[in-house]
Amino acid sequence: MPETLPEPPARQPDLDDDFAGPRLREDLWIDHYLPHWTTPDRSGARYDFDDRGLRLRIDEDQLDWRPEDAPLRVSNVQTGNHQGTHRHRPDGLVVRTASPTRLLWAPSAGRVDVTVTASPDAGCMLAAWTVGTEHHDPRDSGEICLFEIDAGAAVARCGIKAHHDDRLTTDMSEVPVPSGRHTWTAIWGPAGTVIGCEGVVVKRSAQAPLYPQFLLIDLWEIGPRSGPYPKTAHLHHVRGWDLTP
Repeated sequence: MPETLPEPPARQPDLDDDFAGPRLREDLWIDHYLPHWTTPDRSGARYDFDDRGLRLRIDEDQLDWRPEDAPLRVSNVQTGNHQGTHRHRPDGLVVRTASPTRLLWAPSAGRVDVTVTASPDAGCMLAAWTVGTEHHDPRDSGEICLFEIDAGAAVARCGIKAHHDDRLTTDMSEVPVPSGRHTWTAIWGPAGTVIGCEGVVVKRSAQAPLYPQFLLIDLWEIGPRSGPYPKTAHLHHVRGWDLTP
């Protein structure tokens, strides 16, 4: 029998957004992807609201996130920022835009439920992940990948990415993706990390990054531009609990 996820905490979540609009909640989200590594015209998200929630978009005129990482365009929302978070490449990475530290939701242990509909558009990937803020220590860089879903794929990638944290080991798996709208969950703490989809456990790890983590949710277009545009995915609901001991 499939292993079911535990029930969420009985108390109200610390992070709770159903994206009813008409504006993104500035107390919960920053609508720029890791803005310190690039410039605002490249990091800013494209999005709007409809009767399904937040519609992340990649538009035809959208710039690559960084020229050095091209071709790569992204529309992202994240629950905080720290200048230096997620040193994603070892060569020539420099801060281009001064970015203040903002810890809107960044628990060291917690639970998060993310309800989405992935993009059907070729060349796109929808992802949700938490990553170490690094504002205490540059080693605090590990990631919990709730999902990475390529357009049209029957599987998603999920698990742990160590990045610059030598206390962790990268451990990723492929798991089936339900069609349509679905909810992904990550629960992490001293006992390890559990990832689930639609209430069923799909990945367990004895590891957990036990330091402050931002949540990021991104729509990517990877590769050369190809129409039609806009390319879209939906973010319906996010709930999160800070379970830091």
